[in-house]
Amino acid sequence: MPAPQDRAEPLLSRLPADMLTVPYAGSRFPGSRAVADRPGLAAGANCQLFAYEVLRHFGFAVPALRSSELWDDTRTTVRVEGDLRPLDLLLFNRSDQAYGAHVGVRAGDDAVLHLCAEVGRPAVWGLADFAARERYRVLVGAKRVVVRSRSACPPSA
Repeated sequence: MPAPQDRAEPLLSRLPADMLTVPYAGSRFPGSRAVADRPGLAAGANCQLFAYEVLRHFGFAVPALRSSELWDDTRTTVRVEGDLRPLDLLLFNRSDQAYGAHVGVRAGDDAVLHLCAEVGRPAVWGLADFAARERYRVLVGAKRVVVRSRSACPPSA
């Protein structure tokens, strides 16, 4: 079976190279003063900000939601069970609670693109990689963004 990185290649190849070198910065989360003062990813991002910028690149309108707000949102996202697709948002935590959950982007079959402090740069892990770490061991669930903005790079099937 191919490695998660290989399974994510179709999506990764459609992202700007600088998006794949974004440094992890925990203080740069959606709605934070740090992001308001310096928008974009050049100064770094946390997992949510990074995931949302990936989706924005593919033409989705993602509001500045923290993980528990994302999980509860019904205006711009829907919960997904079973039929996961590339660009769905996956939430991981040490429990089944969305509060404080880690957010990644499904990049392919058993491939999740995410940004975490442990690696420091965007990485692609399989579900077993998350399950092997106490703080990410539970897949809380998946959300699909259903609101589109003008598409800079439409997603492929």
